[in-house]
Order: sequence, then structure tokens, then C-alpha cells
Amino acid sequence: MSGKRESIFGAFFRAFCRFFGGIVGLIFGLIALGFVLAIFSGASMGGKNQLVITADADGNRTLLPKSSPVILRINIHGEIGSRELNAKLIENQLLDAREGTLKNRVKAIMLHINSPGGTVSDSHNIYTSLLDYKEKYKVPIFAYVNGLCASGGMYVACAADEILSNPTAIIGSVGVRIGPLFNVSKLMERFDISQVTLTRGKDKDMGSPYRPLKEGEFTPLKAILDYDYEQFTKIVLDNRPHIDRDKLINVYGAQVYDPIKAQEIGYVDNGNANYSSALKQLAQEAEIEGKYQVVEIRTVPSLVSKLTEGKSTLFPSKIKHEFDIPGFKTEWMGVPLYLYFPALDDL
Repeated sequence: MSGKRESIFGAFFRAFCRFFGGIVGLIFGLIALGFVLAIFSGASMGGKNQLVITADADGNRTLLPKSSPVILRINIHGEIGSRELNAKLIENQLLDAREGTLKNRVKAIMLHINSPGGTVSDSHNIYTSLLDYKEKYKVPIFAYVNGLCASGGMYVACAADEILSNPTAIIGSVGVRIGPLFNVSKLMERFDISQVTLTRGKDKDMGSPYRPLKEGEFTPLKAILDYDYEQFTKIVLDNRPHIDRDKLINVYGAQVYDPIKAQEIGYVDNGNANYSSALKQLAQEAEIEGKYQVVEIRTVPSLVSKLTEGKSTLFPSKIKHEFDIPGFKTEWMGVPLYLYFPALDDL
């Protein structure tokens, strides 16, 4: 009788394993099929852009005729240089704004900003893309701050003809940083841990955290910081003419301010605005008469992108092995940043 029970259990277990194996095989088969379809259809791993109608100054989201003028809203939300917000993404939005149903319809751009900044390169490239678009197509650009406009966010905002803010925003932080950079050489010495790094080229292991730092080791990086800082202050002073240069460098620096103080300094033109009034002012500046459409261009991740990133409903989560510092990306270590994040200074 005992042998019969074991036999039944063994059969059930084998059937369960076959069923489970079939499910796993089906999932991986779907993933492989997705890759094959993406390759043969020429689909983008990054997804595609779609138009989203948002409210105008009066709260209307009704779809208007294709001949109606358009205000393009570009969201500068989050860390600049991240997957969700980078120079390539903004460049593609600006390209899409001249094609398809938007061709010859975009009369103005509204930057909606809530960002602590990010990488130097992406901040600068977004700024120049906006500036090029404005000059080429002769459209006004306004920026509306709804939360945080600091460091790289401020850099991008300088592309706007007018910067307006709600009365609870945080604005400023004109500065550049690299780091934090860690050094664990003393800890390794304490526990008798050694490491070997093979290099070729003078200072190729500059800033290595596994050995004591050499005198003057970071001099080249400091020169880069000086250059990027000069670039930042020049952009701010060129586009915000009411700011005093000496005070910007020696008083305001990388500090942040409330909107009223920011208006007094010259960072913003109106520190007590709301989004609706900003839209109305922009429409007037663009000489838009009558009804207009406010449009966002959003990137929708492709199925392949979702599967590879673990964001598909087939895989609701994924295992990640990373050393993360809150508010800081590990891939940004050693990269110049226009980033406001005070907690990093306490690490």
C-alpha cells in the first residue's frame, strides 16, 4: 500500500515538472519570438512616440481640427540623462514636432520643469536642441517650473524666453560636481586585502578607490569642473541678463531659493504664476488667436524593451544586483554633473 502511494506521488510530481517546464518553455519561446519579430519588422527596442492631448489654459482637451495651431509641451521631469529623460529623447520629440499631423502646426513650446538636473552632457545637448529649434522655426519657448528647477534643470530652462514658476517651487543651484568618489584603501589594508589593476598609459587608474590617492591626482578632473562651471555661468548670464555676475559666482553659487527670491535674483521672470496663466501668456506671445491644441509627445516602450527590462506583465519584477546611493546613479560616478542633491554631500 505504501509503495502504491509513493508511485502516485511520483507520477504527480513528474506531471507537475512537465507542466512547469512547459510553461517556462512557452515564456522563453514568446521572448525569442518577440526578438525575431522586432528584428524582421525593424521595430525599435526603445519604443515609439505617440501624441497625447493635454489641457489648454481653459482646461479643454477636445480634439481640434488638424489645421489648429499647437503648443508643444515638453516635460523635463526627473533626472536629466536617465533613460526616461535624455538628450536623444528630447531631440526625437523635436523632430516629431515637424512631421506627420504636427507638421507646420507647432507655434510655441512650453517646458514643464520639475528636475534636480543630471549629467552635464545631456543638460547642454537638450539646451542646444531647444535653442536650435527656436531659432530655426521662430517659435517662442516658455518654461514653467512646477516643483524643482535646479542645476541642469536651470541650464535647460535658460533656453526659454520667459521662465515662470508656481509659488512653491525651488530654483537655482548653479554649480557642477563629480562624485561622490570613494576610497577603501585603508579598509583593505586593515583586512589584508590586495588587488591588482593592469593599465597602460599615464594615470589610467586615476582615482582608483583601491590605493591611497596621489598628490594632485584629481587636477585634470578639477580642470574639467572649472570648464563646465564656466560654461554653466555663461549660459545663465547670457540668457538671464538681470543676474549680477559677481553675485552669481560669489554669493548665489549652488544655493537654491524660493520663487520670490529667485525672481528678485533674476532666475525667473515671475515667481507667482500658475500653469494656466503661463499658457495664456505663451499663446499671446506666439500670436495664436482662437482655439489651440496642447500636445505632448510621449515614448511608449516596445514589447521587446519591456521584456528585456523586466517590465512586462509576464515578468512583474526582476532581480538586480547593484550598489545604489539614494538619488544617485552608480553609472554617474566619475561623470560631471549639473545635479542638485544635498544628501550626497553628507556621504
